[in-house]
Amino acid sequence: MSAPLTAGEAARRIVAEVRRQPALRLPLDDALDSVLADDVVSPLDIPAWTNSAMDGYAARGEDVRGASEERPVRLRVVEQIAAGAFPARALGPGEAARIFTGAPLPEGADSVIRQEDTDYGVDLVTIVRDRDVGVNFRRTGEDIRRGATVLRSGTELGPAPLGVLASLAVSHPLVYRRPRAAILGSGDEIVDVDQPEEILSGRKTASSNTHTLTALVRRAGGEPVNLGIARDTPASLREHLTRALDCDLLVTTAGISVGEHDYLRPVLEELGAEQRFWKLRMRPGAPVGFGLLGAIPWIGLPGNPVSTMVTFELFVRPAIRKMCGHPLPFRRSVPVRLAEPVSLRPKLQHFLRAVVRETPEGPEARLTGPQGSGILTSMVLANALLVIPEGQFETPEGATVRAILLDDPVHQDGPAF
Repeated sequence: MSAPLTAGEAARRIVAEVRRQPALRLPLDDALDSVLADDVVSPLDIPAWTNSAMDGYAARGEDVRGASEERPVRLRVVEQIAAGAFPARALGPGEAARIFTGAPLPEGADSVIRQEDTDYGVDLVTIVRDRDVGVNFRRTGEDIRRGATVLRSGTELGPAPLGVLASLAVSHPLVYRRPRAAILGSGDEIVDVDQPEEILSGRKTASSNTHTLTALVRRAGGEPVNLGIARDTPASLREHLTRALDCDLLVTTAGISVGEHDYLRPVLEELGAEQRFWKLRMRPGAPVGFGLLGAIPWIGLPGNPVSTMVTFELFVRPAIRKMCGHPLPFRRSVPVRLAEPVSLRPKLQHFLRAVVRETPEGPEARLTGPQGSGILTSMVLANALLVIPEGQFETPEGATVRAILLDDPVHQDGPAF
């Protein structure tokens, strides 16, 4: 039997084996948080024509220069141009056009005089300041030039990129399909929340992992598929696992340790799965498995709630991000200062739940409290995982350690642990 992998080695192997999903076209409003599968090249200039940046009067700068309260300038108003309309003719000397925000500038105009500096004249306008000579308009192509690559393949479509696509008349962008991630819990001791009397009486334990993983998969960009809860029998596991065969990823919790009722690994082998590894040198979450069930990647997570969430963050989330088409699947780590000493055993790499806050001296980290793998409320409090290297038993107060911030939008190519 080969030695257990480090968390970093396992994460690299998982991400190397999962595959990006095929591309498809989605309606624009359904593509939020999807990843572009192709470069987007602009077919037009934006703005398509030079237009006014405010309500006022389009004029020639040479006619307005020098205007003041003492020496006002009067121009003949030859037309009114609303947003959505186009000028009827060019401006000549001594002429102006009433214009509104977004309307095209008439030929000959090189200034928009804000209406506050005028008398709001209809046929003849009086201008009392010249501060707007040469300004207050947006030039053709100022934002986007025709033929320019506006968005690159691999761009996540947040609200702003969706707005850019709309401005280019892209109604169905080409994006990578979201992976369907099957979620399977197992254990005779757990039931779902539809059996509250069993949970509240203490006879059974609620399957919190099912709902936590559903939310985590959705947050990572995948589409969760709940396979239910399998009993601790090979037959029940077999039945539930076969439901995952039309999904893109299989995520299980519990059942891969060496207990008498841990049947998941032998059942997977019976179904033809290739198992790559099943134990890591880390805490929490040493019993992590990975393999392929046919063409479907399988990631087996431990059953304790905290271990489930931590190992999802380290292994499943990056895998889903790669499958979604993200070029950078992993969160980065940042240096933080410990606000308290940390003492650890055994000789494993540790991922500690912590709260990181900004101080005048820089980011400071404090543990959420007891670090038991069943204390799910510690994940409610935590906004970071402190990464303590293997064999570092004592870390004094004030020492610098690395932290993976759980809400950090910055990502990188490889694991930060």
